[in-house]
Amino acid sequence: MEQHIQQLSQEFNRPAEHIANVLRLLDEGATIPFIARYRKELHGSMDDQLLRQLADRAQYLKGLAQRRAEVCAAIDSQGKLTDELAQAIRAAATLAEVEDLYRPFKQKRRTRATVAREKGLEPLAQLLFAQQRDCPPPQQAAADYVNPQLGVETAEEALQGASDIVAEWISDDAALRKTLRELSLRRGVLISKAAEKEPEDSVYRLYYDFSCPVNKVQGYQILAINRGEQEGILRACVQVEEGSALIAVRQSAVRPGSPSMAFVRAAAEDAYTRLIQPSLEREIRAYLTEQADEGAIHMFALNLRPLLMQPPVKGRVTMGLDPGYRMGCKVAVVDGTGKVLDTAVVYPTHGPRQREEAITRLTQLIRRHGVAHIAIGNGTASRETEQMTVELIRRVGGGLSYMIVSEAGASVYSASKLAAEEFPEFDVNLRSAVSIARRLQDPLAELVKIEPKAIGVGQYQHDMPQARLEQALDGVVEDCVNAVGVDVNTASPSLLRRVSGLTAATAKNLVTYREEHGVFSSRKEILKVPKLGPKAFQQCAGFLRVPESRTVLDNTGVHPESYAAAEALLTLCGYTLEDVKAGHVPQLEERAAALGMENLAQRCGVGVPTLTDVIRELQKPGRDPRDELPPPILRTDVMEMKDLKPGMELQGTVRNVIDFGVFVDIGVHQDGLVHISRLPRRVKHPSQLLTVGDVITVWVEEVDEKRRRIGLTMKKPGEG
Repeated sequence: MEQHIQQLSQEFNRPAEHIANVLRLLDEGATIPFIARYRKELHGSMDDQLLRQLADRAQYLKGLAQRRAEVCAAIDSQGKLTDELAQAIRAAATLAEVEDLYRPFKQKRRTRATVAREKGLEPLAQLLFAQQRDCPPPQQAAADYVNPQLGVETAEEALQGASDIVAEWISDDAALRKTLRELSLRRGVLISKAAEKEPEDSVYRLYYDFSCPVNKVQGYQILAINRGEQEGILRACVQVEEGSALIAVRQSAVRPGSPSMAFVRAAAEDAYTRLIQPSLEREIRAYLTEQADEGAIHMFALNLRPLLMQPPVKGRVTMGLDPGYRMGCKVAVVDGTGKVLDTAVVYPTHGPRQREEAITRLTQLIRRHGVAHIAIGNGTASRETEQMTVELIRRVGGGLSYMIVSEAGASVYSASKLAAEEFPEFDVNLRSAVSIARRLQDPLAELVKIEPKAIGVGQYQHDMPQARLEQALDGVVEDCVNAVGVDVNTASPSLLRRVSGLTAATAKNLVTYREEHGVFSSRKEILKVPKLGPKAFQQCAGFLRVPESRTVLDNTGVHPESYAAAEALLTLCGYTLEDVKAGHVPQLEERAAALGMENLAQRCGVGVPTLTDVIRELQKPGRDPRDELPPPILRTDVMEMKDLKPGMELQGTVRNVIDFGVFVDIGVHQDGLVHISRLPRRVKHPSQLLTVGDVITVWVEEVDEKRRRIGLTMKKPGEG
């Protein structure tokens, strides 16, 4: 463990003490959000993302150590573990290196070398591979191993068998494989061709004749090629300049001046072309895929975070429209808390008469319930529904706005067991309309009900290692929920189970307790929930808000263990809890600074990072970090692609960030692409500048109505 701590300390450039504290807290069952928020003094204020990277790396090193021990034990059981080999295994820095060292001792399937050994040809192979200067010529040495009874009819057959054994030995050389692996990664080329001589046009056309150095190929290119291969449209391989590879192989195996030198050289070349090269190509392709997967998962997580953290449009009656052709447009009206007030189905796409009937029906609902905003799903028939909505707003006389909402995952949610439990009286389609309305009101509370990978802000999510993808995205959801905090008296079980320290079972118990005993009146009362013990309470308490509590601290991010410190701070600064409740502590930060943060922290019995957090929470009880972000764009009019002209300036919302650019919603029902080359400054990746949900200014560069493509730029016309 100490070795791991020192290695992680170097890799993350953090004090070993901080690393040790994090690993200890994780072993004790503390969650990442809890460690990040309430144990800052122990780890130097690392954020949740860095803590997750540290935990992942620590897990890899733990698995590496375990595999080293297993390999040593397996070789030792064969009586072949030398001190030198054991030291090499312990020094191996990656799982690939450990497997290379284990390769000669691993139980193999029946190979040509296995057959040769059964024929008694291993001594001949050893003799020739030793390459002694006094060794007899190979043909002469092989004559002694001709044995028809064992299936060796001639000296040539004996030499062939010995060559197969030598080739396998060379192939199993860990140092050689490492050299060739590094050569492949440094100088290899990934090549992709069309599987057919005259391929049809497809999304893979860019890869019909594609080549790129392995060390420069992009993750999205690898994933596209992999999928094209799986669909039988592409064929791909990794090529390394054979001359360089063969030189490395010969240098590792051939000793000049021996009569058997030519024999060993031929065996070495056979080892490379028949055994090493195909094996290494599979390894390199697997490595590239793994790197591409990790990059895509990272990008997915990066996009998911701002999507979940989109500012809510709170407290207003909202109408959700789930567009459709054949089944009509499903309608749900929800109040400011998300409670369903009314539902309907209208058919605006079935003809002029039905469109008028739809506008009339929706107008009645708007006036009856005081609807302020309309959320429109962006799926089938969304364009026609948006046009109808604009006409509806005009006829109602204003005071109403709309927003196109991503309905990714809405159908998954509406058909789920969770949705059936939440809305047993509604059919699947109406549940989707409710979900769309609530996504505008509080994106986080609604999106946590959906499997993260179904939310649709990444690339090739169905090709990813699903367990790894789920782990990464669940971590993002957990971090977002805990960063915002959860109202314990209104939150759904699906939201509560994402709170640090709670599980699906304890979240359900909490809701059941609330339904049976009424709203919680304090954080302490949470301890009465069945199966929610002191450890779980410690982890979850700071993230649960109780607005109905008599103490204002229960509606802040201040952890109960720091209540005494918070009260001491207020006393020292001349304030009371009543001042906090009334919002009359605007100068708290200045007064604390005047007293000296170090001195104040010591007098309050906490560290400076915790004291800083307490001050921030006391200044804004019940604060929602999403309120500090730019609000979403609400529209009252609609444009179409035909209205777009090159040079036109527009405001848009970033919908997806990918390797080669960003997709932006500019209000025309077709997201435009800002290619990475059209960003305002040069970056390695678009995520360095933009995140999902950012509101940006763009200019139209080109419009292709036939292919429904819009090219945008963030460079002002004339700036190049």
